[in-house]
Amino acid sequence: MQSNSESARRGRRVRAALRAACLAALLGGAAPAGAVAEGVVNVNTATAEELARLPGVGESKARAILEYRKERGAFKSVDQLREVKGIGDAALERLRPHLVLEGKTTLP
Repeated sequence: MQSNSESARRGRRVRAALRAACLAALLGGAAPAGAVAEGVVNVNTATAEELARLPGVGESKARAILEYRKERGAFKSVDQLREVKGIGDAALERLRPHLVLEGKTTLP
């Protein structure tokens, strides 16, 4: 049987874990149901401002994407974004639904 202090500690740990999970989901680009942004960004023609609209992409990553594109030319595959500093597998999967290689940028 747990003492009151053990039970209280366990409750605090559970609440802290839940807060951390919620914060990670929010910062990680997860959106609540019905709040998903509609539209896409063409990574081959987008400006830094357009790229920065993507979930998890700020000014620094947007500049890194532009620099990569300037040095190596157009992206032939969305998977090439893994080669951009600061974009790993998890970030790419978050971005993938919002990326195109051709056509217009339509993300508001």
